[in-house]
Amino acid sequence: MDKNYSNLFTNDGTISLKQSLPLAFEHLIAMIAGCIAPTLIFAGAAGLTYADSILLVQMSLIGSALTTLLIIMAPAHLIGNKLPMIYGVSFSYVPTMIALANQFQNLGSKGIVAIVLGAQLIAAIVSFIFGFALKYVLPYFPPLVAGTVVLSIGLSLYPVALNYMGGGGDVSMAGWGSWQYWFIAAVTLLANIIFTHFGKGMVSLASVLLSMIVGYILAFFMGYVDLTPVSDANWFSFIRPMYFGIKFEPSAIAAFIIIFIVSCIEGIGDMNSTTIGGMDRPATDDELRGGIMGFSLANMLGAFIGTLPTATFSQNAGIVSINKVINKKVFITSSIMILIAGLVPKFSSLLLTIPYPVIGGATISVFAAITMNGIRMITSQPLSMRNTYIVGVSVAIGFGFTQVVTAAHNAGVTFMPESLEVAIGSSPVVLTTLFAFLMNLAIPEKEEDKA
Repeated sequence: MDKNYSNLFTNDGTISLKQSLPLAFEHLIAMIAGCIAPTLIFAGAAGLTYADSILLVQMSLIGSALTTLLIIMAPAHLIGNKLPMIYGVSFSYVPTMIALANQFQNLGSKGIVAIVLGAQLIAAIVSFIFGFALKYVLPYFPPLVAGTVVLSIGLSLYPVALNYMGGGGDVSMAGWGSWQYWFIAAVTLLANIIFTHFGKGMVSLASVLLSMIVGYILAFFMGYVDLTPVSDANWFSFIRPMYFGIKFEPSAIAAFIIIFIVSCIEGIGDMNSTTIGGMDRPATDDELRGGIMGFSLANMLGAFIGTLPTATFSQNAGIVSINKVINKKVFITSSIMILIAGLVPKFSSLLLTIPYPVIGGATISVFAAITMNGIRMITSQPLSMRNTYIVGVSVAIGFGFTQVVTAAHNAGVTFMPESLEVAIGSSPVVLTTLFAFLMNLAIPEKEEDKA
């Protein structure tokens, strides 16, 4: 690598805005759809008005930016870890939020949001305590378990990328799977391969961004880019803290506590994915604790300003694994851009014009990198009968059960309480994590199983 770019691969090295800007924009593009989509899905389920939905999206971006800045720049010893990561509103909470929206329709749309924010506040306090006690908990999550979690995160994201490549996140949408969508996605993916493996310097480092630009231009000329929302959007919009209020509902709090703890475990996986992929080392205990406590504190504050639950973003961890760029200025710049996107609706609306096939074609390699990081963590331990059994069975149960639950749900078959279905049947990562954790405790470890 050219020595002019060497500081990109250090945390505190001096780099120019010219160097940081395209890489920061790459992280922004990678997270923008994943940050806004959960908010829009929940807004629709809760029945929010158009104005309230825009406000919720706005707060999603602002809260995500503030979470990232808090964790990267916090001076306190316990809060933050300065790791090169991006945080955003998480899909992990969407099934539970939709279930709550259906359960509390009598409270009205704003009342539903208030219940979610109240559950978020209490669950974030619990996860803050979890992070504080992490050094006592961490021995129960060795590289074998954490690697299995990272592997399941990567594998669970593949359908997202493929659904996007086919035209959108929902295969039931009109026109999904048309050859035009697949063509745009294929060209974007091909561009990503060329930039990554044949480009040099900044071209290789910003391969995801450049491939998106190629796909966006192609989609524009094929008539799949609508710029009307950009012209209709305002230039500036004010935030409104406590606009939705906060309500406490025990059943909602219980469900959120479970998902917050799972998000902490996923966060451990993402932080390890980032450090292993970008720094060739596992995350330290202090980094893991600071990250969990930092994101928990940010979620407490987010409950008051109207930001839905945030978590580590695996796709951005994957970018770090690909380009190895860990300079904090890149991530601070990206956070400021995300903040601007939240404050300037025209900017965020422009980002939302990126077609789904472009996003899918550009990010599938990112999800693959996450998967491979999980495999690297697993293979850092001996592939003994015990270890391979734990990984194999955990992944099989996590993904197999999720597919069965989805099939049963689509067929109108109910075989478990809805709250339990939401808690363990909506994401393969949850059950994979639980089984890897429990089997690692239950099956005795021999010398041949240790690194």
